[in-house]
Amino acid sequence: MSKRCQLTGTGPMTGNSVSHAHNRTKRRFLPNLQKKRIWVQELNRFVTVKVTAKAIKTISKNGTAEIAKLVREKKIKAR
Repeated sequence: MSKRCQLTGTGPMTGNSVSHAHNRTKRRFLPNLQKKRIWVQELNRFVTVKVTAKAIKTISKNGTAEIAKLVREKKIKAR
């Protein structure tokens, strides 16, 4: 499974680990992904999505209309 948010598209970033001696090695910053089962009122059903924690906060604030739109466009598979 890819490490990408289905709603916002957020994926891994790259950067450096910097030691005390200032040696640099490459590392990855992974997004805080959660697999959630969300009730979508517009579709009258549950939808399982893999989203970041920030996207979950946005959904709770703005509603599930964006998820319903993506399900209708077949960009998110509704289970």
